[in-house]
Amino acid sequence: MFLEDKDLVSIQEVRNLIREAKRAQEQLAEMSQEQIDTIVKVVAKACYDERERLAKMAAEETGFGRWEDKVIKNALASKGILEEIKDMKTVGILREDKENKVTEVAVPVGVIAGLIPSTNPTSTVIYKALIALKAGNSIVFSPHPNALKSIEATVEVIKRAAKSAGCPDGAVSAIHRVSIQATNELMKHNDTNLILATGGTAMVKAAYSSGTPAIGVGPGNGPAFIERTADVPKAVRQIMDSKTFDNGVICASEQSIIVEEDMKATVVAEFKKQGAYFVPAEDAKKLGAFIILPSGAMNPKMVGKTPQVIGKLAGIHVPENARVLIAEETGVGKQHPYSMEKLAPVLGFYTVKTWEEACKLSMKILHHEGAGHTMAIHTNDENIVREFALKKPVSRLLINTPAALGGVGATTGLFPSFTLGCGAVGGSATSDNISPENLYNVRRVAYGTLELSDIRQNEGAPTVAKESTVEQVADEDKLVELLVQRVLAKLDK
Repeated sequence: MFLEDKDLVSIQEVRNLIREAKRAQEQLAEMSQEQIDTIVKVVAKACYDERERLAKMAAEETGFGRWEDKVIKNALASKGILEEIKDMKTVGILREDKENKVTEVAVPVGVIAGLIPSTNPTSTVIYKALIALKAGNSIVFSPHPNALKSIEATVEVIKRAAKSAGCPDGAVSAIHRVSIQATNELMKHNDTNLILATGGTAMVKAAYSSGTPAIGVGPGNGPAFIERTADVPKAVRQIMDSKTFDNGVICASEQSIIVEEDMKATVVAEFKKQGAYFVPAEDAKKLGAFIILPSGAMNPKMVGKTPQVIGKLAGIHVPENARVLIAEETGVGKQHPYSMEKLAPVLGFYTVKTWEEACKLSMKILHHEGAGHTMAIHTNDENIVREFALKKPVSRLLINTPAALGGVGATTGLFPSFTLGCGAVGGSATSDNISPENLYNVRRVAYGTLELSDIRQNEGAPTVAKESTVEQVADEDKLVELLVQRVLAKLDK
C-alpha cells in the first residue's frame, strides 16, 4: 500500500503554485495601469460583498474575536483599501523631474509570499492581495493551519473576481497542504522575490532569516498614557472600544494604561463606570499565571476570548457585565505578566508621579516587548505630544484615538493596513503601514547634466578664486590709498 509523504507533497504543491504565480506575474507586468486598476476594483467589491460570510467563517473556525467586528475589518481591507489606492500610480512612469532630468519607473517585485495569521485571517488576505495586485505582483499565501478554511474561502472569492476582470490564473493562490516545510519552501524558493510576513515572532524571524527579502512585523505591546489634560471619559471610552474590538486581537491595541497619581481615582472610577473590572490582587496573580506561560509567551487559549471565558479558564470570578479585565502592575518583564502583549480584553494598570516618569516607563515597557510598534497618548498638551514623539521607540504614536483602529488607519490618516512595520528598532525592514508603494521597486532613468571637465573646473574654482583675490587685493589697496589721499586733502582745506 502506497503511503503519501505529506511533507513532500506539500513542498511540491508550493513549487507548482510558485511556477504558476511567476507565469501570471509576467503577464501582470505587461498590463496597463487601467487594467490593473480594474482588477483591483472588481476584487475589492467582491470581497466587500462577502465581508459578512467570511467574517463568520473566521470567527467560527478560529474561535477568536467577534464576527461582527471582523465584518468591519473585512470592509476596511476591501472598500477602505480601494478608496486609498484607487488613484495611486503604480505602473509605468511614476514621476518625471524635468529640471534634474530624472525619470522614475515602477517595477513590480515579482512573486510575493504572504504569511497569514489566525487572528486576522480573512481581512489580512484581502488586504495583501489588493496591495500586491495593485503593484503588479502575484501572491502565494501560506495560511495559518487554524484558519485554513476561511483563508481558502477568501482566496476563492479573490480568484473568481480577479479572473472575471482579466487577471491571469495563478496570480493569487494559497497552500492547501499546510506544513512548516511548505512555508519554508515558499519563503526560500528562488522564484519568491519578497516575503510579506504577518504573524508571531518566530514566523517573522524565519522570514528574515530565509535569505529572501522580507517585510515583517514584530509583536505589539503598546501602552496608553492618560495625561492630566485629557478628556478622561472620552479617553476611557476610546480605550474600551479599542480593547473590546474583536476581543483585542489587533496587535496595535492597548496593552497597558499609565496614569499620574493625582488622576488615578478619577480614571479608575471612569473605567468601572464604563464596564471595566479591576481584578482583586489574589485573582490577579491567578490570571497573570494563566495569560502568560512560564516561558514568557502569551497563552493561546486566551487570545480573542471574552473576559468571562478568560476568567473561567483562569479559575477566577468575573462579573457577567465585565467588558475588560484590568489588573494593577508595578514592574516590567517576564515576571510581570501584565507588562506583556495580551491579545484579549486584558489590561495592565500603572501609576506614576509625573508625565516624565510615564515617558520613561512607556519606553521600558516597549523595549521589553513591542519596540517599534505603537503607543497611544490621551492629552490636550501639544508639548507632551512633542516630547513623546521625539523619544518613544514606536513607529505610530497615536493621539486621542482608539489604538487598535488608529494603528490600522481606520480612525487616523495613516494608510489602512494589516501589516504594521516596526522599523529597525523592532527588527523590521520599514516603519510604514505597508502599502503598494512598499511592493514595487523604482527604476531611475537619469540623463547626464555635467561633463568631467565641468566637475574638474568646479573643483578647481576655489583655487582660481584665491589666485585672483591677490590681484584684486592689490587693486583694492591702491583704491583705498587714493581715497584716503582725497579725504586728507579735503581736511587740509
